Amino acid sequence: GDQQDQLLPKKIEALAASASDQRVIAVSVGNLHSLAITADGAVWSWGYGDSGRLGHGDYQSQLLPKKIEAFAGQRVVAVSAAASHSLAVTADGAVWSWGS
Repeated sequence: GDQQDQLLPKKIEALAASASDQRVIAVSVGNLHSLAITADGAVWSWGYGDSGRLGHGDYQSQLLPKKIEAFAGQRVVAVSAAASHSLAVTADGAVWSWGS
């Protein structure tokens, strides 16, 4: 990853599926961060980490997608990234929020 403007679509190699359960099935973009769900129900985030919007328990920015470990053992079925917070819905119908 880098911080350069991309004038043409560019494949995100860090999310290239190495197995069918790691295939990306949904994405959401906020003001300064992005989220992806893989077929195994994992959530990945990257971008500006201020306000805890990435869900990694810190304020660190991530240039490359990083799995949100807080969802280990759960299957996420939907995500939404907003300006400085994010939401997820798990398979059991619970709604999760993080950031500010």
